[in-house]
Amino acid sequence: MGQGFLQIGLTLCIVVAITPVFGRYMARVFLGEKTLLDLLMNPIERSMYVLAGVRRKDDMTGWQYIRAVICTNLIMGISVYLLLYFQRLLPWNPNGLGRPSWDILLHTTISFLTNTDQQHYAGETTLSYFSQVAALGFLMFTSAATGLAVGIAFIRGLTGRRLGNFYVDLTRAITRILLPISIISAIALILVGVPQTLKGTMDITTLEGGTQYIARGPVASFEAIKMLGENGGGFFGANSAHPFENPNGASNLIEMIAMISIPAALIYTYGVFANNIKQAWLLFWMVFVVFVVLVGVTAVGELQGNPLINRTIGLEQPSLEGKEVRFGWAQTAFWAVMTTATMCGAVNGMHDSLMPQGIFSTLFNLFIQIIWGGQGTGTAYLFIYLILTVFLTGLMVGRTPEFLGRKIEKREIVLASVVLLIHPIVVLIPSAIALAYPISLSGISNPGYHGISQVVYEYVSAGANNGSGLEGLKDNSLWWNLSTLVSLIVGRYIPMFAILLLADGMSGKQQVEETPGTLRTDSLVFIGITAGVTLVLGVLTFFPVLALGPIAEGLQLASGS
Repeated sequence: MGQGFLQIGLTLCIVVAITPVFGRYMARVFLGEKTLLDLLMNPIERSMYVLAGVRRKDDMTGWQYIRAVICTNLIMGISVYLLLYFQRLLPWNPNGLGRPSWDILLHTTISFLTNTDQQHYAGETTLSYFSQVAALGFLMFTSAATGLAVGIAFIRGLTGRRLGNFYVDLTRAITRILLPISIISAIALILVGVPQTLKGTMDITTLEGGTQYIARGPVASFEAIKMLGENGGGFFGANSAHPFENPNGASNLIEMIAMISIPAALIYTYGVFANNIKQAWLLFWMVFVVFVVLVGVTAVGELQGNPLINRTIGLEQPSLEGKEVRFGWAQTAFWAVMTTATMCGAVNGMHDSLMPQGIFSTLFNLFIQIIWGGQGTGTAYLFIYLILTVFLTGLMVGRTPEFLGRKIEKREIVLASVVLLIHPIVVLIPSAIALAYPISLSGISNPGYHGISQVVYEYVSAGANNGSGLEGLKDNSLWWNLSTLVSLIVGRYIPMFAILLLADGMSGKQQVEETPGTLRTDSLVFIGITAGVTLVLGVLTFFPVLALGPIAEGLQLASGS
């Protein structure tokens, strides 16, 4: 028990240590300051800007930024769909895989385009190496860079700057952050045992004289951007529970650090932009404390094990169902909370086998989306709650609410409300429809309270751009492939556009001088109020689902029924 919690503690210490270093580096990248990669990347970037007809110093308005996002994403989506459609004619297909069904193709393309990477297929038996690397790998970089660019544009607007240029932000996110770190991570993963090859499936003869087929491929490079970009889509169907994607404790640590590094560091990046490191650290510790509490709840639940099984065998032992023995209960519980907190979606164990406490924690993360939040946009969600807190506290003291010296008015509150209301709409409505037809639509494999969690988890995972799932659900069907598309698209783009418009409005406001009556947003009291507002607005919206799902399941297990 002690060793498991020690591993969790050491990992958290590493996260805290790298946050200011990485956060300041990202601030330098997007503020246009000098970095170590300038000598190598500047000529490459200038060539790309010339070919694309982009002038680096041209700032965009909110609507121009939105149009740029729409155009690039539309072109990328169509291109990748065609690559997947014609994969049998393209190279790097040593196993001769054909074209998947149209609904799987459409779902997969949009899922990776929206940085969700929700998978209703097994990669090793569905997609060629070319499809995995050139198509999905391409979207892993560009979708992550899109989210990061939007997050940075939001921070710029919030701190009174122009939003910047989407094409420049997209390029710099890839060349200065995602690509170099992914190369280093891929080399590290190769060194600890993750394969990187273009050879086809290996046929071996077992001791019994039978034949076993072992899938392999360019896994290390795929895994690196999968974790760093909060993508989560696995090269294999078992994702990071597969021994080729995540063979040992060293690879598990590398992947977890890659998973959380950008979302955690972006809070510090905001502090550099706002010239208020104190506020950044307060927000960081607010998120950190909630995260640690959820990790503790999940880890204790897995350590205590299933009471029904323990009473049957007469022993107290951890819950090891659905877990890899090389990671155990502690690292599986820690990973489950982190992958849903960062909106990554990769799994190193079966989430469907988590105890109710673990399902509660993972659903909680997906519902509020700020612990730590997704690639760039998750940080924006955190400040949406901050703006609403400023508005509510301003009303209580009878003052016009201000944030960073800029007034919060009707337009900002309407856009913030859109961001928060879209999520329950794209989760609860389709979940209700699926649960109304449990045989024909939902595909529940475990009736009862757990089955409700399975259905809701699938839609909230899609709406939060996470991609993980309670894989007992039979989700490879026409209904699930098409219905989740609504949650994928609406949950990604509508909040993103509202965030950009809100930032655009804030950037154009005159800064008001601070007075003795100005509400300080960098105080411990205000951060505490923000945490309370977040819990009230975020949790109560979904509390009936939590009550009917993991809470009811936990009470049922505790009662022994």
